[in-house]
Amino acid sequence: MFRKILFWSHLIAGVLAGVIILIMSVTGVLLMYEKQIVAYVDRSAAGPGMASAVNAPESARMGVEALLANVRSVGGAVPSNITLRADPQDPFTVTVDRETVMVNPATGQPISAPPAGVRAFFRFVTDWHRWLGVTGENRANARMITGVSNLLFLFIVVSGLYIWLPRVWTWNSVRAVTLFRGGLSGKARDFNWHNFTGFWCLVPLFFVVMSGVVISYPWASNMVYRAYGMEAPSQGKGKGKGGESRQVAEANLAGIDVLVAEAKTQVPEWRTITFPIPTSDKAPLVFAIDTGSGGQPQKKSTLTLDRATGSVVKFETFDKQEPGRQARTWMRFVHTGEYYGLTGQTIAGIVSAGGALLVWTGLALAYRRFRVWLARR
Repeated sequence: MFRKILFWSHLIAGVLAGVIILIMSVTGVLLMYEKQIVAYVDRSAAGPGMASAVNAPESARMGVEALLANVRSVGGAVPSNITLRADPQDPFTVTVDRETVMVNPATGQPISAPPAGVRAFFRFVTDWHRWLGVTGENRANARMITGVSNLLFLFIVVSGLYIWLPRVWTWNSVRAVTLFRGGLSGKARDFNWHNFTGFWCLVPLFFVVMSGVVISYPWASNMVYRAYGMEAPSQGKGKGKGGESRQVAEANLAGIDVLVAEAKTQVPEWRTITFPIPTSDKAPLVFAIDTGSGGQPQKKSTLTLDRATGSVVKFETFDKQEPGRQARTWMRFVHTGEYYGLTGQTIAGIVSAGGALLVWTGLALAYRRFRVWLARR
C-alpha cells in the first residue's frame, strides 16, 4: 500500500512540475561551462591587443595606479573595481560604469571589448533557469514556481529510489533497471531509459537538486546553519551606489601598488586578485584572492590590508570560516559542480541532462498509462 501511494505521489509530482524541471535541466546543461567559455572568448577577443603583454615579465607590467589613471584618462569615467590575472595571456578587467573593460596589463591601454553576444546568451539562459524568462516584478512569482518545482524534484528523486527497488531481487530484475538496453521501443524503451538514468544519476542529482532547494528557500538555507548549531546571518538589503563615481574621483590612489605587491606576497600561487577602487585614502583595502577556477570557494581568501602601513588587518581563508558558513557555501557551488572544478561541472551538466531525460521518459510513461486508462473506460 505504501509503495502504491508513493508511486502515485511520484507520478503526480512529475506531471505537475515536469515542464518546469525540464526547463531548469536543459538550461543547467547550457550553463555547464559558462565560465570557461566566457574566459576563452574574452581571451580570443583580447588576443590582438595582448602581444606586448604575453611575453612581458611580471616586473614589466604597468602598476595598478598608473593603469587606473590611464583607463580614466582614455574613457573619462571612474573605475570602480579591478581584477588582476596572473596568466600573461589574460587581460586585466576593470569595471567602469558597471561595464567590463579589458585592459592590457603591460601598456594600460583598453583593448577589444568583451563580445556582448556570449554574455547576453548566458544571461538569457540564466534568466530562464532562475525565473523562466520572466522580468520585472513578476520574477518573484516565477521564482516561487521554480522553488516549488525544485522541492517537488527533490521528492521525485528520493521517492524514485524506493520505487526503483525491485520487488524480487534477481539478476534479470536488477539488469532491467540498471543496464542500458538498446533496440527497445515504446513503453519498454521509456521504462528502461527512465530507470537506467535514475539509477546512475541518483547520487549527484540528489545533491544538485537539494542544493537548489537550499538556494531557493531561506528556510532551507537557515536549516544548514542550524544543523551546525549556528544562527543564520541576517539578510540585509544592499546599499545603494549613488554618488560612487564622485567618491572614487576624489580618492587618493597613491600607495595601492605597494598593497597589491603585499597581497601577491601573501598568496604567491594567486590566479586572480580582485578589489574595489578605494573611496577613501584611510579605509583598509580588501582583496579577494583566488587560486582556483573562480567557482571553488575553498581556494579563495580575503585579505584586508591597512592603507597607511600595509600591515595585515585580517586574512580569512575558507578553512577558517565557521562550519555552517562552509556548508552553505558548499551548497551554492555544488549546485553547479564548480566546487570540484572542471570534473564537478561536467558531472553536474551530465546529471542535468539526465534530469531532462527523466522528465521526458516519465511524462511519456504517464501519458501511456493515461491512454490505457482511457481505453479501459
